[in-house]
Amino acid sequence: MALMLLTTAVDAAIAAASPMILKSVIDEGIVPRRLSVVVTLSLVIAALALVDTLVVYVQTWFSGRIGEGLVYDLRTKVYGHVQQQPLAFFARAQTGALISRLNSDIVGAQQALTTVLTQTFTTVLTVTFVLTSMFLLSWQIAVVSVVTIPLFIVVPARFVGRRLKQLTREVMQLNAEMSSMMNERFNASGAMLTKLYGQPDTEADAFAARAGQVRDVSVTTAVHGRLLFIIATLLTTLTTAAVYGLGGHLAIDGSLEIGTLVAMVTLLLRLYGPVNQLSSLSVNVTKALVSFSRVFEILDLEPLITERPGATALPRPGSADDPTPAIEFDRVCFRYPAAEEVSLGSLESIARRMPERAQEAWTLQSLSFTVPAGTLTALVGPSGAGKTTISQLVSRLYDPNSGEVRIAGQDLRDVTLESLRTTVGVVTQDAHLFHDTIRANLLYARPDASERDLEEACRGAQIWDALAGLPDGLDTVVGDRGYRLSGGERQRIALARLLLKAPAVVVLDEATAHLDSESEAAVQRALKTALADRTSLVIAHRLSTIREADQILVVDAGRITERGTHEELLAGQGLYAELYRTQFARQASGAEPVTQVPQ
Repeated sequence: MALMLLTTAVDAAIAAASPMILKSVIDEGIVPRRLSVVVTLSLVIAALALVDTLVVYVQTWFSGRIGEGLVYDLRTKVYGHVQQQPLAFFARAQTGALISRLNSDIVGAQQALTTVLTQTFTTVLTVTFVLTSMFLLSWQIAVVSVVTIPLFIVVPARFVGRRLKQLTREVMQLNAEMSSMMNERFNASGAMLTKLYGQPDTEADAFAARAGQVRDVSVTTAVHGRLLFIIATLLTTLTTAAVYGLGGHLAIDGSLEIGTLVAMVTLLLRLYGPVNQLSSLSVNVTKALVSFSRVFEILDLEPLITERPGATALPRPGSADDPTPAIEFDRVCFRYPAAEEVSLGSLESIARRMPERAQEAWTLQSLSFTVPAGTLTALVGPSGAGKTTISQLVSRLYDPNSGEVRIAGQDLRDVTLESLRTTVGVVTQDAHLFHDTIRANLLYARPDASERDLEEACRGAQIWDALAGLPDGLDTVVGDRGYRLSGGERQRIALARLLLKAPAVVVLDEATAHLDSESEAAVQRALKTALADRTSLVIAHRLSTIREADQILVVDAGRITERGTHEELLAGQGLYAELYRTQFARQASGAEPVTQVPQ
């Protein structure tokens, strides 16, 4: 930045010096007919022009380095900060609006700030040098020029700047909403939904309406921006006419030399260029503030899940000091955070049209249980009972409002996030795969895994034979969210990813729900080996999982209402017995499973 400002100062000095040399060319060379003076001074002007070209080039390079460095710093900071936000943040925010903050808003801030930096320093130096030269040549003409300068600054700022600030924010918001619409329709899931249920004409009209709003506001913004140029041009022309009139009068009277008049007009043009930039400076500052405010809205969101100072690490799985850990819930109460705690209205266009729901009810209420080390515990219960919430607390996607969740006797809020991610492995019902190769998706869990490790994990998940039959094998690209694979294949790759990670604690959220009976049986055999000697918490969907469990916890309305083994709970004739009759009994008889549990 110091070098950029230095080159800017040199450029400003050359801009003020050239007209002074031009004065000497006319008054000391052309008028007295001294050719040697004309040639010498012309060569000096040419040399200064060459130097100025180099200076401007260097200044542009430094300016670009500063601007792009700012983009890099802001992008990486915002990206890292967004990753720290809780799951509820991503459930509420529109992806397109969020991406817009990292792209157009940050670039807008960079462009505006770079312009502000260069324009401010250039303007101050150039105006100082030029006015000094003008007062040395003719104080009368200099006074006339100075009087009009406030008009260049006050008029645009008062009549244009405020309106442009409002329009700029509106354009950014509308572009973010349009980006969100495209993002939702262009991913594989959204495209399938629109093809199955959407109406092409309606979709096109909805997009055209959003694009039309962007067009209309952008036109108004362009007109207001052009007003700055129109006003500045008018004031420059009027002032130049006044200088010609006064300067011509003084030249006719003999009190002003011709070269001085030419130099004054040239200096005047050199003066009003920076002053015109100064008039638009307030607009650029306004745009920068709008862009920065939208970026800082994200940075000001405090993550709900943070690592406490002095947090301790859980023992690394497989190390000598790593006994298989137990999971403990001690009087845990939890409800999902309100919108103002985790999100921004500007990231949720629907939030501006719908009133916010009342505070969420308690999802878990004074919940206490223990999953003994090295055992399998199954969670069953009706939909909405809180089973998935329990699994999310184990992996610390959320923190409880009260009570403690412990692994290996340590409150999860007191352990390092890295060691927790290493200790706990999760497979959800809807396995997500990145638009990359199968190999890359597997290595995401363990980047240093060897080819042998990959093969063993895939064989354990009963997917190796299917992958080996693909033309590109592990280098097959799975497509957006893995949509080039079947649901069962995606789920088994997710299980292979879990086996590759080899965590000490395993959480399965209905991980076999998408598998057919044959695939499920194969994966169940793999899981039986994979879960051996590990602490496992499984949200049960299949009867086979229930029967393998060392204990079953029946969750209803956020509480543990029953606990025991399969036989003990059946004998109790409670909610579990009712769920067994409605959901699991048909599986026991060999019929197709009922996937929707009655409320």
